[in-house]
Amino acid sequence: MNKESKGLSSRLIDHRIFAPSLIIVILICIPFALYENESLEVLNSIFDKLVDMFTWGYIWYAIILVAAGLYLSFSKYGNVVMGDPTEKPRFNLFEYASILIAMGLGSTIMRTGMTEWANVAVEPPFGAEAGSGEALLWGNAYSMFMWSFQVFAIFVMAAPAMGYVLHVRKRPFMRISEVCRVIFGDKFTDGIGGKLLDIIFLVSILAGAAVTLGLGAPIVTYNLAELLNIDITFGLTLIVTIIWVFLFSLSAYLGIERGIKKLSTFNMYLAGIFALMVMIIGPGIFIFNFFTDSVGHLLANYISFSINTDSINMEGSTYVVSNTVFWFAYSATWAMLHSVFAAKISRGRTIKEMILTYLLAPTFLSWFATGVLGGLGVERYLTGDVPVLDIVKEDTMAAIPAILNSLPLSSIVLVVFIVIATIFLTTTLDSTTYTIASYTGTKNMSQAEPSRTLRIIVAAIITVLALLLMRIGGLPPLEVLSGLMGIPIIVIQFLTIYAAKKMMDEDKAWVHNVRGSKKGQQSKQQQKQRG
Repeated sequence: MNKESKGLSSRLIDHRIFAPSLIIVILICIPFALYENESLEVLNSIFDKLVDMFTWGYIWYAIILVAAGLYLSFSKYGNVVMGDPTEKPRFNLFEYASILIAMGLGSTIMRTGMTEWANVAVEPPFGAEAGSGEALLWGNAYSMFMWSFQVFAIFVMAAPAMGYVLHVRKRPFMRISEVCRVIFGDKFTDGIGGKLLDIIFLVSILAGAAVTLGLGAPIVTYNLAELLNIDITFGLTLIVTIIWVFLFSLSAYLGIERGIKKLSTFNMYLAGIFALMVMIIGPGIFIFNFFTDSVGHLLANYISFSINTDSINMEGSTYVVSNTVFWFAYSATWAMLHSVFAAKISRGRTIKEMILTYLLAPTFLSWFATGVLGGLGVERYLTGDVPVLDIVKEDTMAAIPAILNSLPLSSIVLVVFIVIATIFLTTTLDSTTYTIASYTGTKNMSQAEPSRTLRIIVAAIITVLALLLMRIGGLPPLEVLSGLMGIPIIVIQFLTIYAAKKMMDEDKAWVHNVRGSKKGQQSKQQQKQRG
């Protein structure tokens, strides 16, 4: 071990990448907090320019990642095992899928599933009349499209490289710079170039985590205020946030096995019970019918959603086009975090298992969730029980408690919804905390878990940053900035895909690191001899 490595191992955290990242996030937040309206106006204008110039780029970027995922899955690389070819996967398939779903969807699916159809129905695509039945169908189909193959390809496609570095090559640090070593060499990776790559990753994740906590709070506070018949205040937000902090800090402290896995699997069961409850006490027949229509509409128009720039509209992009670009850009900001976490929990899984599980499990669950939540909202609107479109025009989040409160046993429904949303955000943030601690820690990540103390420190930093932004109203600019920060991450993503292929080619991993290979059999025999 060299002197630098000894110095790092004696510290809890690698300050060379963590400190600059934290300082950059704080420096970004200060002017946004002091000049929120002006900052948001500037950022929105920049983003609008990007939408005008690069809508085609974001659309093809997402499609290329899906194609890359299918190529790696069904080519010779798909059978490469993340780790020893003889070892069993760390989690069974249900646990594995539940953890990826909880990380990939989080509480955001409850917001988009309940309200996104209304945003589209107010400004529908392809010439549909606002508020019409056709607009409602376009809206729910688009809500499903938002959580489809492109988004989850964005989330997972850096994972093969990260998993290979960690579980096969047994590198001590699970970092973007380490993945790119095979491309740029030791001098770049160990020098300023590698540090810059790691800092870009951390800045985007720290900002994104704070925004997620800030945007997730209203999902609970709006419904809690409705349940208790109280006003929404910063004090209420503070109480909710403190409870969240305790939960995700405890879960992150306990680790993947005792914390994240148990919460994720429990929430899958609870979400299923909630869906069943809504269909029994609510318009179950309508939800099934509308879900069927929505899936049919989505499948019939999937290419139209996927490849649509609205180029002949001289008045500007429609809501669907601009929101799709933002959604892909914002997803890119989170891509490396999802990939690092997916890589960490995928020991013993093949590349095909890892990619296809992330492409299929969250997609189908989100379609079902959108079918139930969106179907409920649409039925309430059509019957006149809740003027959803009018509410959304004023305050999108206010539509959620209004819809839920229209059901029988509304108090029970609101409580269950609040609990599910809380656990979903908890599993997202404890995964985030765990990943950041893994990324910035000085322990050998191929052999150890990140320090528990470090996990608590990271949780505290995210919380303080989010509360500060919520208090001074700085979240909207940071949300737009998070979307913009996806641009350098896109470049890094493509580098990691190339790096994964290059490493496996160098090692001939499709020969030596697959189940049943000679290397695997030798390893198994050695284990028996040692036993």
